[in-house]
Amino acid sequence: MFLLKTWRSTAFGIYGYMNFTKNGFLDHSKKFKPEDMQIQIQGKNCVVTGANSGIGYAAAEGLASRGATVYMVCRNKERGQEALSKIQNSTGNQNVYLEVCDLSSVNDIKSFASSFASKDVPVHVLVNNAGLLENKRSTTPEGFELNFAVNVLGTYTMTELMLPLLEKASPDAKVINVSSGGMYTSPLTTDLQFSGEKFDGVLQYARNKRIQVALTEKWADKYKIKGIDFYSMHPGWAETPGVARSLPSFKESFSGKLRTSEEGADTVVWLALQPKEKLVSGAFYFDRAEAPKHLTLAGTSKSHDLIDSVIDTVHSMAALDP
Repeated sequence: MFLLKTWRSTAFGIYGYMNFTKNGFLDHSKKFKPEDMQIQIQGKNCVVTGANSGIGYAAAEGLASRGATVYMVCRNKERGQEALSKIQNSTGNQNVYLEVCDLSSVNDIKSFASSFASKDVPVHVLVNNAGLLENKRSTTPEGFELNFAVNVLGTYTMTELMLPLLEKASPDAKVINVSSGGMYTSPLTTDLQFSGEKFDGVLQYARNKRIQVALTEKWADKYKIKGIDFYSMHPGWAETPGVARSLPSFKESFSGKLRTSEEGADTVVWLALQPKEKLVSGAFYFDRAEAPKHLTLAGTSKSHDLIDSVIDTVHSMAALDP
């Protein structure tokens, strides 16, 4: 097991350095088609969580600049309002709105979903971007480990409760889950709240992001009949406020080599804009192309067999109707 973990970390480090940095983006961008990003989506409603900074802000701005009506879901009202005003000013699009919700709280998400449903608007794109890497164990007032509460339980609850509004946008509805390349270092596990060993925030984050990728596969299969497609993606290694706060030594080591938030969000916007016929529901995307979900010899692929058990547990925690 030690050798396998060492191999995963080594393979991830090499693969990441070659692909996930700014240079990786610049290299991959040589194959990008400019016309892919010139598509306008006026009249489409996009919900972006964690939209006040970093990848979420860049995604919200990118969608707004292409005419979408954007609902920014943020935990902090003041920072959210400031980000909203900046996007309205930079894009000239006034159809940008702030929704305040704490994505670490199931009850808060349920309140938001109930309130938002009263708008009775079809949701064409849901971007589950809100994420957290907390290095010290912390428990929410509802009793859940904080990273898991935001990255997995929050993402699951938000998506399931938005399904009726996504159905209204069928067959154009899309859900985009912002995962992380960190998931390459971890198989799926049923120890959702990291109870079995000394807490490691980076590993817990990787586990959470692995779950998001496996969840995307299951949702894609389960809801294809409803005309809703699901995609997970990796933004690469980007210089964001979240990275600066959670991984300061990583940020310092890769100073000048990290992507901008806009480069990190590029594939989110690209996925939102492309016709479904060009995309594969359930797939994992990186730099506008389908990417592998597992590194060679990393021993993570069979772990996805555990996803049904994980979903049952998370569904129970969210206390949603069957």
